[in-house]
Amino acid sequence: MKKYSAFAIAKEALTYHKGWGRAWAKPAPKSHYDVIIVGAGGHGLATAYYLGRNFGITNVAIIEKGWLGGGNTGRNTTIIRSNYLQDPSAAIYEKARSLYETLSQDLNYNIMFSPRGVIMLAQTHHEVRGYKRTAHANALQGVTTEWIEPKRVKELVPIINLDGPRYPVLGGLWQARGGTARHDAVAWGYARACSDMGMDIIQQTEVTAVKRSGGKVTGVTTTQGDISCNKLGVVVAGHSGVLADMAGFRLPIESVPLQALVSEPIKPCMDVVVMANTVHGYMSQSDKGEMVIGGGTDSHNAYTQRGSFHHVEETVRALCETFPMISRLKMLRQWGGIVDVTGDRSPILSKTPVEGMFINCGWGTGGFKAIPGSGWGMAELIAKGHSPLTDQFGLGRFREGRFIDESVAAGVAH
Repeated sequence: MKKYSAFAIAKEALTYHKGWGRAWAKPAPKSHYDVIIVGAGGHGLATAYYLGRNFGITNVAIIEKGWLGGGNTGRNTTIIRSNYLQDPSAAIYEKARSLYETLSQDLNYNIMFSPRGVIMLAQTHHEVRGYKRTAHANALQGVTTEWIEPKRVKELVPIINLDGPRYPVLGGLWQARGGTARHDAVAWGYARACSDMGMDIIQQTEVTAVKRSGGKVTGVTTTQGDISCNKLGVVVAGHSGVLADMAGFRLPIESVPLQALVSEPIKPCMDVVVMANTVHGYMSQSDKGEMVIGGGTDSHNAYTQRGSFHHVEETVRALCETFPMISRLKMLRQWGGIVDVTGDRSPILSKTPVEGMFINCGWGTGGFKAIPGSGWGMAELIAKGHSPLTDQFGLGRFREGRFIDESVAAGVAH
């Protein structure tokens, strides 16, 4: 395997950013591929990578309407954790977290994984009971988490105010091996690995129709023309419903905006990730010193990718109560993404009513943390027709009433 120096990696990252890198090139698509993946975000690129690595399927095209990693992958707040309540959720998120630990070595690309730890604050007695229950469930699932008392929370986060005017901190669910990674680097690393295997990453190319014959997918129509395929994977987050409509079926999802912001950079003051579901805010500090802040989804369905003042007001007000020192900070920038939310707040990784077509969507506010596990399971589903990681996340669960309720674990944007 070719080795890259730190300077070479930095130079390549810059060329990707400017649109000059080889994975950013816009190759003329071939007329036929074994597999087409629609969506060159983290989940789509990871799916293509594990198709090649685990199953030797490399005649693959990843088609992207915009640019590589320009959707939710480049707009999230990079938190990685696996402390979910339900067994299927814990399995796929823990698979992702464990893959993140060695992803830099696997891809030969520094994704800047930082296992700094994640605390989910309990600020009501109901949350105390809920998080203790989750800690017990995680112990049975083999996911390492623990319940910690307020004194330990203060030791881990010295800047926190335990006695908030509305909601005091009563403890927290602590996952020491959770953390963050560099979102752009995850996309770039997977993209380069896919390119090295001979896959085509075709950007600035929109899919305008899904071609079918006798109930089976045969290809797609794009702004560069028709491309045929044996199998089609749709991994487009908030626009999943649009692609499903093209194929003639509906999805049980809603697309809503999710906003985040960062402050001006300051000296290091917080080396863990803190999430506060009751006041609907969470915060971490980036390697550049910015305080990365987020909250809940907007209350309306939309496809907007911009911020709004009401989000700043609601989220920052809550966090200023918990971290009074941030009240004097200036906001540096704000942005929005489009998240696809299911009724049970769990994803869809599934076959579809169209034979040969597969869908990966519904990750809501927790998609970044699942990228490697999602790609691993989705690749196995496409290659073999089923995967232990995805079997419980099929579309059939909505018809059968077999929900995977993660409304508490996913109750705050993260």
